[in-house]
Amino acid sequence: MTDRSASGFDLTPPSPTQLATLEHGLTDEEKRVLLNHGTEAPFCGTLLEEKRAGAFCCRLCGLPLFKSVEKFESGTGWPSFTAPYDPDHLKLVRDTSYGMVRVETRCARCDSHQGHVFPDGPPPSGERYCINSVALTFTPEGEALPDPLDRGDGLASAAI
Repeated sequence: MTDRSASGFDLTPPSPTQLATLEHGLTDEEKRVLLNHGTEAPFCGTLLEEKRAGAFCCRLCGLPLFKSVEKFESGTGWPSFTAPYDPDHLKLVRDTSYGMVRVETRCARCDSHQGHVFPDGPPPSGERYCINSVALTFTPEGEALPDPLDRGDGLASAAI
């Protein structure tokens, strides 16, 4: 039996073998951010200026995390979103590192670090999901979502 999100995506975590394969394909910077909870430098991420319609997916496992319609310019130097693709696709974790209290966002399927969510976003949500570009991939509208786990359920191959 699989664990499915409200939008129908498989949330079953990758097996240890699948996870090792996915991690093997990461750059050093992607490993630092996704696996070791790092942060990329502001204003240098490749997806900061991405304005096309589509979905922003987890770089590690391919789960769609944000829709482009939720992206906004926050001026912070990182891609910012007002809401997730599906609330089931993110895990929110209290983060007390660096002497601050924040809410970390992680991919609900593979547990990779994505960024943080803050209560200073625009209406209607008032939330700002501040996400590392290196933690995401972008899939333009009309193209198939990535399926690095290749579970054969047909869900990830559906066009957005």
